[in-house]
Amino acid sequence: MAAIEHCRLCAQPLFPEPLLVQHDMPAAAQGLPTAEQLPDDRGVRLALRQCGGCGLAQLDAEPVPYWRDVIRAAGISPEMRDFRLGQFGAWLERHGLKGRKVLEVGCGRGEYLSLLAEAGADAYGVEHLEDSVDACARAGLRVERGFVDGPETRLSAGPFDGFMILNFLEHIPSAHLTLRGIAANLADGAVGMVEVPNFDMIVEKGLFAEFIPDHLFYFTEGTLRRLLEANGFEVLDCRAEWHDYVLSAIVRKRAPQDLSALAACQGALRASFDDFLGRFGEGRVAIWGAGHQALALISLMDIAGRIRYVLDSAPFKQGRYTPATHLPIVPPQRLQDGEVDAVIVLAASYSAEVVRQIQARHGERFAIAWLDGNRLQTVSPETRPC
Repeated sequence: MAAIEHCRLCAQPLFPEPLLVQHDMPAAAQGLPTAEQLPDDRGVRLALRQCGGCGLAQLDAEPVPYWRDVIRAAGISPEMRDFRLGQFGAWLERHGLKGRKVLEVGCGRGEYLSLLAEAGADAYGVEHLEDSVDACARAGLRVERGFVDGPETRLSAGPFDGFMILNFLEHIPSAHLTLRGIAANLADGAVGMVEVPNFDMIVEKGLFAEFIPDHLFYFTEGTLRRLLEANGFEVLDCRAEWHDYVLSAIVRKRAPQDLSALAACQGALRASFDDFLGRFGEGRVAIWGAGHQALALISLMDIAGRIRYVLDSAPFKQGRYTPATHLPIVPPQRLQDGEVDAVIVLAASYSAEVVRQIQARHGERFAIAWLDGNRLQTVSPETRPC
Protein backbone atom coordinates (compact mmCIF):
# COMPACT_ATOMS: atom_id res chain seq x y z
CA MET A 1 0.00 0.00 0.00
CA ALA A 2 1.44 3.39 -1.00
CA ALA A 3 2.30 5.77 1.82
CA ILE A 4 0.23 8.92 2.10
CA GLU A 5 1.99 12.21 1.40
CA HIS A 6 -0.61 14.70 2.63
CA CYS A 7 -2.30 15.23 5.99
CA ARG A 8 -5.54 13.28 6.21
CA LEU A 9 -7.23 16.11 8.07
CA CYS A 10 -5.99 19.40 6.58
CA ALA A 11 -4.58 18.14 3.23
CA GLN A 12 -1.27 19.99 3.62
CA PRO A 13 1.94 18.12 2.66
CA LEU A 14 3.62 15.94 5.27
CA PHE A 15 7.29 16.58 5.99
CA PRO A 16 9.31 14.26 3.71
CA GLU A 17 11.32 12.61 6.49
CA PRO A 18 9.44 10.43 9.01
CA LEU A 19 9.63 11.32 12.68
CA LEU A 20 9.95 7.64 13.55
CA VAL A 21 10.12 4.34 11.69
CA GLN A 22 9.45 0.95 13.33
CA HIS A 23 9.79 -2.39 11.55
CA ASP A 24 8.11 -5.78 11.90
CA MET A 25 5.26 -4.34 13.94
CA PRO A 26 1.89 -6.09 14.53
CA ALA A 27 -0.47 -5.27 11.66
CA ALA A 28 -3.39 -4.59 14.01
CA ALA A 29 -3.90 -4.46 17.76
CA GLN A 30 -7.03 -6.59 17.43
CA GLY A 31 -5.62 -8.82 14.68
CA LEU A 32 -4.65 -11.84 16.77
CA PRO A 33 -3.96 -14.73 14.35
CA THR A 34 -5.25 -18.21 14.89
CA ALA A 35 -2.92 -21.18 14.56
CA GLU A 36 -4.09 -21.65 10.98
CA GLN A 37 -3.30 -18.02 10.13
CA LEU A 38 0.26 -18.00 11.47
CA PRO A 39 1.96 -18.90 8.15
CA ASP A 40 0.43 -15.81 6.50
CA ASP A 41 0.97 -13.39 9.38
CA ARG A 42 3.61 -10.73 8.69
CA GLY A 43 4.88 -7.72 10.55
CA VAL A 44 4.45 -4.26 9.03
CA ARG A 45 6.47 -1.07 8.81
CA LEU A 46 5.13 1.90 10.77
CA ALA A 47 6.26 5.37 9.75
CA LEU A 48 5.17 8.33 11.86
CA ARG A 49 5.10 11.58 9.91
CA GLN A 50 4.15 15.14 10.72
CA CYS A 51 2.00 17.59 8.81
CA GLY A 52 3.84 20.71 7.73
CA GLY A 53 0.57 22.66 8.00
CA CYS A 54 -1.36 21.77 11.16
CA GLY A 55 1.54 19.94 12.84
CA LEU A 56 -0.37 16.73 13.51
CA ALA A 57 1.70 13.53 13.83
CA GLN A 58 0.17 10.59 11.96
CA LEU A 59 0.93 7.20 10.50
CA ASP A 60 1.26 7.16 6.73
CA ALA A 61 -0.31 3.70 6.40
CA GLU A 62 -3.87 2.63 5.64
CA PRO A 63 -6.32 2.26 8.55
CA VAL A 64 -7.01 -1.17 10.00
CA PRO A 65 -10.04 -2.95 8.46
CA TYR A 66 -12.21 -2.53 11.57
CA TRP A 67 -11.50 1.17 12.21
CA ARG A 68 -15.22 2.05 12.43
CA ASP A 69 -15.73 -0.43 15.28
CA VAL A 70 -15.01 0.34 18.92
CA ILE A 71 -13.44 -2.73 20.49
CA ARG A 72 -12.55 -2.45 24.14
CA ALA A 73 -10.70 -5.69 24.78
CA ALA A 74 -10.70 -5.52 28.56
CA GLY A 75 -13.49 -4.93 31.02
CA ILE A 76 -13.52 -1.76 33.08
CA SER A 77 -11.42 -2.08 36.22
CA PRO A 78 -12.87 -0.88 39.53
CA GLU A 79 -10.44 2.05 39.50
CA MET A 80 -11.46 3.06 35.97
CA ARG A 81 -15.14 2.62 36.81
CA ASP A 82 -14.86 4.96 39.79
CA PHE A 83 -12.87 7.47 37.76
CA ARG A 84 -15.33 7.51 34.87
CA LEU A 85 -18.40 7.67 37.07
CA GLY A 86 -16.97 10.65 38.94
CA GLN A 87 -15.72 12.30 35.75
CA PHE A 88 -19.04 11.89 33.93
CA GLY A 89 -21.08 13.03 36.90
CA ALA A 90 -19.00 16.18 37.40
CA TRP A 91 -19.14 16.99 33.69
CA LEU A 92 -22.92 16.54 33.54
CA GLU A 93 -23.40 18.67 36.64
CA ARG A 94 -21.07 21.44 35.49
CA HIS A 95 -22.76 21.85 32.13
CA GLY A 96 -26.38 21.28 33.12
CA LEU A 97 -26.64 17.97 31.28
CA LYS A 98 -28.23 15.77 33.95
CA GLY A 99 -31.45 14.34 32.58
CA ARG A 100 -30.68 15.63 29.09
CA LYS A 101 -29.87 13.74 25.90
CA VAL A 102 -26.18 12.87 25.64
CA LEU A 103 -24.68 10.81 22.83
CA GLU A 104 -21.63 8.56 22.99
CA VAL A 105 -20.07 8.26 19.53
CA GLY A 106 -18.51 4.82 19.19
CA CYS A 107 -19.99 3.27 22.32
CA GLY A 108 -18.72 -0.30 21.80
CA ARG A 109 -20.65 -2.74 23.95
CA GLY A 110 -21.88 0.04 26.22
CA GLU A 111 -19.05 -0.07 28.76
CA TYR A 112 -19.03 3.71 29.22
CA LEU A 113 -22.56 4.36 28.02
CA SER A 114 -23.97 2.50 31.01
CA LEU A 115 -21.85 4.65 33.32
CA LEU A 116 -23.01 7.79 31.54
CA ALA A 117 -26.61 6.77 32.24
CA GLU A 118 -25.76 5.91 35.84
CA ALA A 119 -24.17 9.36 36.24
CA GLY A 120 -27.49 10.97 35.33
CA ALA A 121 -27.61 11.49 31.57
CA ASP A 122 -30.40 10.51 29.21
CA ALA A 123 -27.84 8.37 27.41
CA TYR A 124 -27.78 7.33 23.74
CA GLY A 125 -25.09 5.64 21.68
CA VAL A 126 -24.08 5.04 18.10
CA GLU A 127 -21.92 2.04 17.17
CA HIS A 128 -20.93 0.45 13.88
CA LEU A 129 -20.26 -3.15 14.96
CA GLU A 130 -23.51 -5.14 14.88
CA ASP A 131 -22.52 -7.56 17.65
CA SER A 132 -21.78 -4.63 19.96
CA VAL A 133 -25.11 -2.98 19.15
CA ASP A 134 -26.87 -6.23 20.00
CA ALA A 135 -24.99 -6.45 23.29
CA CYS A 136 -26.08 -2.90 24.16
CA ALA A 137 -29.70 -3.76 23.37
CA ARG A 138 -29.53 -6.79 25.67
CA ALA A 139 -28.24 -4.49 28.41
CA GLY A 140 -31.19 -2.12 27.93
CA LEU A 141 -29.13 0.64 26.35
CA ARG A 142 -30.42 2.82 23.50
CA VAL A 143 -27.92 2.44 20.67
CA GLU A 144 -28.31 3.11 16.96
CA ARG A 145 -26.25 1.08 14.56
CA GLY A 146 -24.24 3.29 12.23
CA PHE A 147 -21.28 5.59 11.89
CA VAL A 148 -20.98 9.38 11.76
CA ASP A 149 -19.30 9.78 8.38
CA GLY A 150 -19.81 13.51 7.98
CA PRO A 151 -22.19 16.47 8.25
CA GLU A 152 -24.81 14.72 6.12
CA THR A 153 -25.22 11.92 8.72
CA ARG A 154 -28.36 12.20 10.82
CA LEU A 155 -29.04 10.08 13.89
CA SER A 156 -32.66 9.23 14.58
CA ALA A 157 -32.64 10.32 18.23
CA GLY A 158 -30.99 13.70 17.63
CA PRO A 159 -30.48 16.49 18.21
CA PHE A 160 -28.47 15.90 21.39
CA ASP A 161 -27.62 18.30 24.21
CA GLY A 162 -24.19 16.77 24.76
CA PHE A 163 -21.84 14.14 23.39
CA MET A 164 -18.66 12.23 24.13
CA ILE A 165 -16.17 10.41 21.93
CA LEU A 166 -13.61 8.56 24.02
CA ASN A 167 -10.34 7.20 22.61
CA PHE A 168 -11.88 6.69 19.20
CA LEU A 169 -11.13 9.84 17.18
CA GLU A 170 -7.52 8.76 16.63
CA HIS A 171 -8.75 5.66 14.75
CA ILE A 172 -10.86 7.55 12.20
CA PRO A 173 -9.08 8.52 8.95
CA SER A 174 -11.61 11.29 8.26
CA ALA A 175 -11.79 12.51 11.87
CA HIS A 176 -12.48 16.07 10.72
CA LEU A 177 -15.62 14.95 8.87
CA THR A 178 -16.79 12.89 11.84
CA LEU A 179 -16.49 15.96 14.07
CA ARG A 180 -18.55 18.00 11.62
CA GLY A 181 -21.10 15.21 11.56
CA ILE A 182 -21.29 15.17 15.34
CA ALA A 183 -21.86 18.94 15.35
CA ALA A 184 -24.68 18.53 12.82
CA ASN A 185 -26.51 16.24 15.27
CA LEU A 186 -26.23 18.58 18.25
CA ALA A 187 -28.57 21.19 19.64
CA ASP A 188 -27.35 24.78 19.82
CA GLY A 189 -24.92 25.25 22.70
CA ALA A 190 -24.32 21.52 23.15
CA VAL A 191 -21.23 20.53 25.15
CA GLY A 192 -18.96 17.58 24.45
CA MET A 193 -16.08 15.56 25.88
CA VAL A 194 -13.39 14.46 23.41
CA GLU A 195 -10.58 12.17 24.58
CA VAL A 196 -7.53 10.86 22.73
CA PRO A 197 -4.20 9.29 23.76
CA ASN A 198 -1.75 11.93 24.96
CA PHE A 199 1.17 12.20 22.51
CA ASP A 200 2.81 14.82 24.73
CA MET A 201 3.11 12.19 27.47
CA ILE A 202 4.28 9.48 25.05
CA VAL A 203 7.17 11.70 23.95
CA GLU A 204 7.98 12.95 27.44
CA LYS A 205 8.18 9.46 28.90
CA GLY A 206 9.80 7.81 25.89
CA LEU A 207 6.99 5.29 25.37
CA PHE A 208 8.15 4.05 21.97
CA ALA A 209 5.93 0.97 22.14
CA GLU A 210 2.73 3.06 22.14
CA PHE A 211 2.56 3.24 18.34
CA ILE A 212 0.07 0.82 16.77
CA PRO A 213 -1.61 0.69 13.34
CA ASP A 214 -5.03 1.17 14.94
CA HIS A 215 -4.07 4.71 16.00
CA LEU A 216 -3.62 6.80 12.87
CA PHE A 217 -3.23 10.10 14.74
CA TYR A 218 -1.09 11.16 17.71
CA PHE A 219 -2.45 14.34 19.23
CA THR A 220 -0.67 16.91 21.33
CA GLU A 221 -2.82 19.42 23.16
CA GLY A 222 -2.07 21.94 20.40
CA THR A 223 -2.99 19.71 17.48
CA LEU A 224 -6.14 18.46 19.22
CA ARG A 225 -7.27 22.03 19.87
CA ARG A 226 -6.62 22.99 16.26
CA LEU A 227 -8.62 20.05 14.92
CA LEU A 228 -11.59 20.74 17.19
CA GLU A 229 -11.61 24.48 16.56
CA ALA A 230 -11.39 23.97 12.79
CA ASN A 231 -14.40 21.65 12.72
CA GLY A 232 -17.24 23.25 14.58
CA PHE A 233 -16.25 23.55 18.25
CA GLU A 234 -14.93 25.97 20.83
CA VAL A 235 -12.49 24.37 23.29
CA LEU A 236 -13.51 25.25 26.83
CA ASP A 237 -10.81 23.19 28.53
CA CYS A 238 -8.13 20.65 27.62
CA ARG A 239 -6.04 18.72 30.13
CA ALA A 240 -4.28 15.42 30.76
CA GLU A 241 -6.32 12.80 32.61
CA TRP A 242 -5.99 9.17 33.78
CA HIS A 243 -2.32 9.15 34.80
CA ASP A 244 -1.63 11.58 31.91
CA TYR A 245 -2.35 8.90 29.30
CA VAL A 246 -5.37 10.76 27.94
CA LEU A 247 -5.98 14.27 26.66
CA SER A 248 -9.49 15.27 27.66
CA ALA A 249 -11.03 18.27 25.89
CA ILE A 250 -14.33 19.86 26.86
CA VAL A 251 -15.91 21.58 23.87
CA ARG A 252 -19.01 23.53 22.93
CA LYS A 253 -20.68 23.55 19.55
CA ARG A 254 -19.76 26.82 17.92
CA ALA A 255 -22.63 29.24 17.38
CA PRO A 256 -22.69 31.93 14.69
CA GLN A 257 -21.51 35.26 16.02
CA ASP A 258 -24.38 37.55 16.99
CA LEU A 259 -24.12 40.83 15.08
CA SER A 260 -27.61 42.08 15.86
CA ALA A 261 -26.09 45.01 17.77
CA LEU A 262 -24.68 46.32 14.50
CA ALA A 263 -28.21 47.02 13.27
CA ALA A 264 -28.79 49.27 16.28
CA CYS A 265 -25.47 51.01 15.62
CA GLN A 266 -26.45 51.61 12.01
CA GLY A 267 -29.80 53.08 13.04
CA ALA A 268 -28.20 55.45 15.53
CA LEU A 269 -25.64 56.68 13.02
CA ARG A 270 -28.28 57.20 10.32
CA ALA A 271 -30.20 59.45 12.72
CA SER A 272 -27.03 61.40 13.40
CA PHE A 273 -26.40 61.91 9.68
CA ASP A 274 -30.00 62.96 9.12
CA ASP A 275 -29.76 65.50 11.93
CA PHE A 276 -26.58 67.11 10.59
CA LEU A 277 -27.57 67.09 6.94
CA GLY A 278 -30.97 68.54 7.79
CA ARG A 279 -29.27 71.83 8.73
CA PHE A 280 -28.15 72.47 5.15
CA GLY A 281 -29.65 72.62 1.70
CA GLU A 282 -29.55 69.69 -0.70
CA GLY A 283 -26.09 69.32 -2.21
CA ARG A 284 -24.53 71.85 0.17
CA VAL A 285 -22.52 69.25 2.10
CA ALA A 286 -19.29 67.47 1.10
CA ILE A 287 -17.76 64.26 2.38
CA TRP A 288 -14.00 64.20 3.05
CA GLY A 289 -12.50 60.78 2.45
CA ALA A 290 -12.82 58.16 -0.29
CA GLY A 291 -11.58 55.28 1.85
CA HIS A 292 -13.52 52.06 2.31
CA GLN A 293 -15.37 53.28 5.42
CA ALA A 294 -16.57 56.47 3.77
CA LEU A 295 -17.62 54.66 0.58
CA ALA A 296 -19.62 52.16 2.65
CA LEU A 297 -21.27 54.83 4.79
CA ILE A 298 -22.42 56.86 1.79
CA SER A 299 -24.30 53.77 0.64
CA LEU A 300 -25.49 52.51 4.01
CA MET A 301 -26.71 55.91 5.23
CA ASP A 302 -28.47 56.52 1.87
CA ILE A 303 -27.11 60.06 1.66
CA ALA A 304 -25.67 60.26 -1.85
CA GLY A 305 -28.52 62.47 -3.08
CA ARG A 306 -27.73 65.06 -0.41
CA ILE A 307 -23.96 65.23 -0.99
CA ARG A 308 -22.24 67.51 -3.57
CA TYR A 309 -18.97 65.58 -3.89
CA VAL A 310 -16.32 63.61 -2.07
CA LEU A 311 -12.96 65.21 -1.27
CA ASP A 312 -9.77 63.18 -1.22
CA SER A 313 -6.11 64.21 -1.31
CA ALA A 314 -4.97 61.07 -3.20
CA PRO A 315 -4.41 62.07 -6.85
CA PHE A 316 -5.18 58.58 -8.17
CA LYS A 317 -8.72 58.80 -6.74
CA GLN A 318 -9.47 62.27 -8.07
CA GLY A 319 -11.51 62.44 -11.27
CA ARG A 320 -13.18 59.12 -10.49
CA TYR A 321 -16.50 58.34 -8.80
CA THR A 322 -17.64 56.57 -5.69
CA PRO A 323 -18.69 52.97 -6.44
CA ALA A 324 -22.43 52.26 -6.27
CA THR A 325 -23.32 55.90 -5.35
CA HIS A 326 -21.51 57.67 -8.23
CA LEU A 327 -20.44 60.87 -6.46
CA PRO A 328 -17.50 62.70 -8.04
CA ILE A 329 -14.19 62.49 -6.15
CA VAL A 330 -12.42 65.84 -6.24
CA PRO A 331 -9.26 67.42 -4.77
CA PRO A 332 -9.46 69.38 -1.49
CA GLN A 333 -8.90 72.66 -3.40
CA ARG A 334 -12.52 72.36 -4.64
CA LEU A 335 -13.66 73.71 -1.27
CA GLN A 336 -12.54 77.17 -2.43
CA ASP A 337 -15.31 77.26 -5.05
CA GLY A 338 -18.05 77.99 -2.51
CA GLU A 339 -20.34 75.11 -3.53
CA VAL A 340 -20.78 73.70 -0.03
CA ASP A 341 -21.41 74.97 3.48
CA ALA A 342 -20.41 71.92 5.49
CA VAL A 343 -17.96 68.99 5.44
CA ILE A 344 -18.40 65.58 7.02
CA VAL A 345 -14.96 64.10 7.69
CA LEU A 346 -14.88 60.33 7.25
CA ALA A 347 -11.14 59.79 7.16
CA ALA A 348 -10.82 57.12 9.88
CA SER A 349 -7.59 57.60 11.85
CA TYR A 350 -6.75 60.71 9.82
CA SER A 351 -9.95 62.55 10.79
CA ALA A 352 -8.34 64.76 13.46
CA GLU A 353 -5.59 65.78 11.03
CA VAL A 354 -8.14 66.58 8.31
CA VAL A 355 -10.27 68.69 10.66
CA ARG A 356 -7.21 70.74 11.64
CA GLN A 357 -6.26 71.09 7.97
CA ILE A 358 -9.69 72.42 7.00
CA GLN A 359 -9.73 74.88 9.88
CA ALA A 360 -6.19 76.06 9.12
CA ARG A 361 -7.03 76.74 5.47
CA HIS A 362 -10.62 77.97 5.75
CA GLY A 363 -11.10 79.15 9.33
CA GLU A 364 -14.75 79.02 10.39
CA ARG A 365 -16.08 79.11 6.84
CA PHE A 366 -17.46 75.55 6.96
CA ALA A 367 -19.47 73.64 9.51
CA ILE A 368 -17.51 70.46 10.16
CA ALA A 369 -18.64 67.11 11.55
CA TRP A 370 -16.55 64.01 12.11
CA LEU A 371 -17.36 60.40 12.90
CA ASP A 372 -17.09 59.50 16.58
CA GLY A 373 -18.16 55.91 17.18
CA ASN A 374 -21.80 55.65 16.11
CA ARG A 375 -22.60 59.32 15.76
CA LEU A 376 -21.40 62.48 14.10
CA GLN A 377 -19.80 65.09 16.30
CA THR A 378 -19.95 68.73 15.30
CA VAL A 379 -16.55 70.29 15.67
CA SER A 380 -16.19 72.77 18.50
CA PRO A 381 -13.40 73.51 21.00
CA GLU A 382 -14.97 70.95 23.33
CA THR A 383 -15.48 68.17 20.78
CA ARG A 384 -12.57 68.66 18.37
CA PRO A 385 -10.97 65.24 17.70
CA CYS A 386 -7.60 64.62 19.27
